Amino acid sequence: MAEFSQKRGKQRGEEGLGSAVDFLLANARLVLGVGGAAVLGIATLAVKRLIDRATTPRDEDDAKGDSWKELSLLKATPHQQPRPPPAALSHPISPLAPPSGPEGPTDTEPQMPPQLISPAPLCLTFQEKLLAFEQDHVVIPAAHVALAKQLAGDIALELQAYLKNKFPELPFGALVPGGPLYEGLQAGTTEHVRLLAPLVLEPGLWSLVPGVDTVAQDPRCWAVRRTQLEFHPRGSSPWDRFLIGGYLSPRVLLELLRKALSASVYWPAIGGLLGCLIKPSMASEELLLEVQHECLELTMIVLVTVTGANEDNRLLLAWPLEGLAGNLWLQDLYPVEAARLQALDDRDAGTRRRLLLLLCGVCHHHPALGRLGRGHLTQVVLHLGEQEVDWTEEALGEHFLQALELLIGSLEQASLPCHFDPSVNLLGAFREDEIDDMGYALYSGLQAPERLV
Repeated sequence: MAEFSQKRGKQRGEEGLGSAVDFLLANARLVLGVGGAAVLGIATLAVKRLIDRATTPRDEDDAKGDSWKELSLLKATPHQQPRPPPAALSHPISPLAPPSGPEGPTDTEPQMPPQLISPAPLCLTFQEKLLAFEQDHVVIPAAHVALAKQLAGDIALELQAYLKNKFPELPFGALVPGGPLYEGLQAGTTEHVRLLAPLVLEPGLWSLVPGVDTVAQDPRCWAVRRTQLEFHPRGSSPWDRFLIGGYLSPRVLLELLRKALSASVYWPAIGGLLGCLIKPSMASEELLLEVQHECLELTMIVLVTVTGANEDNRLLLAWPLEGLAGNLWLQDLYPVEAARLQALDDRDAGTRRRLLLLLCGVCHHHPALGRLGRGHLTQVVLHLGEQEVDWTEEALGEHFLQALELLIGSLEQASLPCHFDPSVNLLGAFREDEIDDMGYALYSGLQAPERLV
């Protein structure tokens, strides 16, 4: 009986809210016109969705994740010009003359106070606001870029000397700093400086196995398998100590280096020598070094890599993966993606790389869109960049809005295929509520893009 009463109360509440909304929209249409009522309808529907989401239990509202998708249907509503106000309301009302008493003197010519004419507000177009955001939050001063490169190069040399002294039996290659900072693709501080630490593997003793052919069945990854055991048994390679089940384990290597970087390296002495403060980040499973200089701050990520193990020269990263893919190596597509964007821009002097920087900067500063990383946004820009259209600076704002539309469509399908490997869905790791939050934020940004910048 209590449950029945609760349901009846809920139904009455919903009917009351629906009646109030209908009354509000009916009167709004008379005052604001069709276009104004449509905008008010979008806002009212959004408020209703938020109320339902806050008051309805999760198991009774299976369709709450589609709120932003339903709102996107109203995007096709034509924007009509609002009705002009009545002529009597379009002019300022003159102040009333003070009432004249029967006995007091009257002023035949009352003096009107001078009216101050305020200058018209400066209205910037979205293109102008986008370019201003680029200058304020995306572009890095050339002096800071040069200083960051110098610090990264010096730290790379110090770390390489440490690895050679600490693990003389392990043949590491030359540590090379790189990444977006070195290729003009760094948007503010959204990216880490990459420090590649390649493993020198013996030719003929190692082979690559696609991740789809392993128990993990992950197309993003590869397994590094030990071969030629009948001629070169275990122990003949210094990397054999990191084998698990006949495969080179990135997790064991990461654990070894994490302990070394956090406990063995005397970073205060290195930082004092280089004029900065260096400390490893213990809160992340990745190998991160936080560098603080009086002029800037940057984060370096040490990436243990395998390259040149086959004819395709793939770049594989030791990455902290979960589940069955814990002993697989993650394929790094950044080099081929950056090269493709550069080739497309060189072909027509376009702005694809600038569009990627703007998207990275906007998403990094947005609380709901911060989950979209460079990898997701690069796929969007590559998809748009292959089109033979105008890629001059004048069309940058238009392409930015097209990128938002493409992202919304991908989130609606929960699918964003990789440009170089369509079998990889870059949205597969997101939860449904995360996709819903990002989709609603993108749809709201598409309706008022100036709020994103």
